[in-house]
Amino acid sequence: MNLAGQGGDNSAGLLFVNFNQDCTSLAVGSKTGYKLHSLNSVDKLDVIYENAESEDVCIVERLFSSSLVAIVSLSAPRKLKVCHFKKGTEICNYSYSNTILAVKLNRLRLIVALEESLYIHNIRDMKVLHTIRDTPPNPLGLCALSINNDNCFLAYPGSAQIGEVQVFDTVNLRAVTMIPAHDSPLAALQFNAPGTKLATASEKGTVIRVFSIPDGQKLFEFRRGVKRCVSIYSLAFSMDSVFLCASSNTETVHIFKLEGPKEKTPAGTEEPQSWMGYFGKALMGAGSYLPTQVSDMFNQGRAFAIVKLPFAGLKNICALAIISKLPRLLVASADGYLYIYNVDPADGGECMLLKQHRLDGRTDGTESSESLTSAPRDKPLTAAAGPSYAAKVMSSQPQSSPPKEASPPKDDLYHYGGSPQSGGAVGGPQFPSGAPPYLADEDTRDLTGLRLDDENEFPPMTHHND
Repeated sequence: MNLAGQGGDNSAGLLFVNFNQDCTSLAVGSKTGYKLHSLNSVDKLDVIYENAESEDVCIVERLFSSSLVAIVSLSAPRKLKVCHFKKGTEICNYSYSNTILAVKLNRLRLIVALEESLYIHNIRDMKVLHTIRDTPPNPLGLCALSINNDNCFLAYPGSAQIGEVQVFDTVNLRAVTMIPAHDSPLAALQFNAPGTKLATASEKGTVIRVFSIPDGQKLFEFRRGVKRCVSIYSLAFSMDSVFLCASSNTETVHIFKLEGPKEKTPAGTEEPQSWMGYFGKALMGAGSYLPTQVSDMFNQGRAFAIVKLPFAGLKNICALAIISKLPRLLVASADGYLYIYNVDPADGGECMLLKQHRLDGRTDGTESSESLTSAPRDKPLTAAAGPSYAAKVMSSQPQSSPPKEASPPKDDLYHYGGSPQSGGAVGGPQFPSGAPPYLADEDTRDLTGLRLDDENEFPPMTHHND
């Protein structure tokens, strides 16, 4: 969430707020530098790292739980710096022909979005692999990058007049499909964690759609509202792709459940003999005779759960995460607060505020009095049959190994070197001769399957000073 272009007085001093790819940390850019916060607790917001040497940081993106961060400042809006924050070293920097509007990272690619072009970098050596030129005007730098290595897709607007989505394969460097998602221009895009679904919203903001990737078939359609058009600020899937949340300029965050149509009543089973049953059946039968717009409205899903924020009109970003083994909705807002809500995955309904934290680290007595001692709002998840939502999500996460000392690299693999690619991106890695940095697994096993999802597995991307 880039706040640098927001009008009005930003009393919190924030310029950028965003969650990392697996919602385990929160990056905050401000006029005085940037901070990385851990999201492993509801009660406190621990600072992982704080940099007070940079000024006016308007973009700061962290790669999963690694020490790799990409930074852009207001003083040099066309320059991207990639740093290793634990070692305090700069890996490389690139200058572009125009202002950098967004940066996206996964374990294979780094994407830089300008208003009318997209640069695709190789994360291992930061070289420019491909440039998508002459894209439709995209003043917000709207784009989405899948975090999955096997489905490493990039989505971006294909038109400035209607809601077309272009899907690009960043591994094979080719266009995959065009999805006619909405009649109005796009406002938000988001992939699920496996990269098999894409959620979209338009500037009208009343309908949110989910498409299968890469074929682009519509899977779900959710109605956020019918009374008014709103500005959708963010979309986010849960890590298991069961839920999708959407935040906007209103005070309500909607959570939708991605579930298939109800099974038909088995033959020989009597249907409920009630006036509601007859009414529903009549509507179903009349669907084929109604105008398309009306029948579509009947088929659209409604919100499974909602959150009522203590504000409206402030830019914000939402995420669905597992904290303390329970599902939470997180909302980071331009007012300088992170709001944490409990989510009931069985019954939905209105979510309760558990805690709020100031993003500047100060305490002013405004934190929520609600705490984890409130048992009814924070009860363990149970289900009559099958694993719980929390259990499914937790079991799907890779088990982290015990910390171990990082050993010196065994050979010069994945050098940052060679001449930087042309095409508008100027610069690149700059290191003392004879000391090229590298990306190498700590025990150099299975380098092609390198995982960068925690500190133990992240390769030491550093340069050596004489």
